[in-house]
Amino acid sequence: MISRLEAVQGLGFFLYRSAAQPWLDGSDLQDILEAARRRNQALGLTGCLHHEDGLFFQWLEGPAPALVQVGKLILRDGRHQDITFLDQGALDHRRFQDWRMHFSDRRRASLMDWFAGSDNSTVDPGDYSGGVVSFMMSLTT
Repeated sequence: MISRLEAVQGLGFFLYRSAAQPWLDGSDLQDILEAARRRNQALGLTGCLHHEDGLFFQWLEGPAPALVQVGKLILRDGRHQDITFLDQGALDHRRFQDWRMHFSDRRRASLMDWFAGSDNSTVDPGDYSGGVVSFMMSLTT
């Protein structure tokens, strides 16, 4: 849930993982991305969406009220299942300030391969979420 964001004043973030519905295809992904970019532009949000092996990983940052609004939309979105918010809270500065919604997938870079070659744990929740964000930030270079 995104309840901790309701107490954040100013800039905040959340990171979640979800499983895509099995029927989701490339045109659905394109629809998600186009709608997210429009919405994020209007709400002042930036972030990164990664899709790999049927899983979504998304980091979203911006004004906390807008994050709460979008988080609730994601929770109701029938294209996702098993949504888990991995981390959320206040943020000092944006990590993805130039990306209304960057998109990557296994063809561009593999999160699973990145974890296999890193020292980050996929068992420890803090290390796992930190690893996902580090991977996403590596896409900016």
